[in-house]
Amino acid sequence: MDKTQKEQQVEKKIGQLQNHQKILLNRKRTEERRERTHRLIERGAILEAVFPPAIDMDGEEVKAFLIALSRLPGAREVAEKTPKNGDEK
Repeated sequence: MDKTQKEQQVEKKIGQLQNHQKILLNRKRTEERRERTHRLIERGAILEAVFPPAIDMDGEEVKAFLIALSRLPGAREVAEKTPKNGDEK
């Protein structure tokens, strides 16, 4: 093989690796997006189950409602004491 064939093979391999990297990054973004979507749907369902009036609220009303709840006395302490996923209760 002369130098140009070796260079072409190396460039081809670099291109293949770059394409593989793009594929892996796309898979990662897709998985992250899927997990986020699932989490948002799940939490929205919980919100509607716990506070049925939230079903009829638009996004800004829900936001204002949650902000008002977060400002109630003791709300921060309750949120901080709530176990996170994977934490022991």
